[in-house]
Amino acid sequence: MSVASSREAQSLVVNGTRIDVIEKGSGPPLLFLHAENGIEPAAAAIDELAKRAHVIAPTHPGYGRSELPKGMRSVDDLSYFYLDLFDQLDLKDLTVVGTGFGAWIAAEIAVKTTARMARLVMANAVGVKVGDRETRDIADIFALTEPEYIAIAYCDPEVGKRDYKELPDAEVLAAARAREATARFAWNPYFHNPRLKSRLHRIRIPTLFLWGTHDRMLSEAYGRAYCAMIAGARFEPIDRAGHFPDHEQPKVFAEKALAFAKAK
Repeated sequence: MSVASSREAQSLVVNGTRIDVIEKGSGPPLLFLHAENGIEPAAAAIDELAKRAHVIAPTHPGYGRSELPKGMRSVDDLSYFYLDLFDQLDLKDLTVVGTGFGAWIAAEIAVKTTARMARLVMANAVGVKVGDRETRDIADIFALTEPEYIAIAYCDPEVGKRDYKELPDAEVLAAARAREATARFAWNPYFHNPRLKSRLHRIRIPTLFLWGTHDRMLSEAYGRAYCAMIAGARFEPIDRAGHFPDHEQPKVFAEKALAFAKAK
């Protein structure tokens, strides 16, 4: 793939499935895995990351304009898809950065193999159950109205508001597909894989948890408990940000991720 000079996504076929990929910047390779609300809101963070890294930012299968292969229904399936992408692009010494749902995908990749990965950054990650069966770790976003969801997901709710009547049709369709795909991959079990927790010990590369401190979809206690399950993982809060720190604080998010990627 050649380096893209704009935000326009290129088309890439991986094992017969066409996806959109933004590729930009130069420097060490960095894979950015977007959150459950799609790649569009992460544009500013991708731009910031690309100032000091060669960023590869795919749109997950089933999101945006990317195809959804028949039978792909789990985050486990997505992780194998991305392992195929790693092989196809011959990625090496890769820093993988994921937010929310994307961080869950990153963890599922890393427990299988980190042969092509150097570092892992997980921001406001989902994917595990830390409380008992009677405790809700993750707010039920499918039971909330959009204003209610925005209120718990963002530090500044204005950042999350979107006027769908004014948006281009392509962005409205992308938002609808993101909600549908998230329900497909994360509905049952709800936003976690019961097997993942027992596999996290397999992650033996440097790992950083970034955490938007105003996230009310998840608690900071959840994030710290998740971080503690990976040996040596560090936890760094990001102020004035909620569940999507890459959206609300893109510069701080990128600076922390890039500093960790460069650290010896």
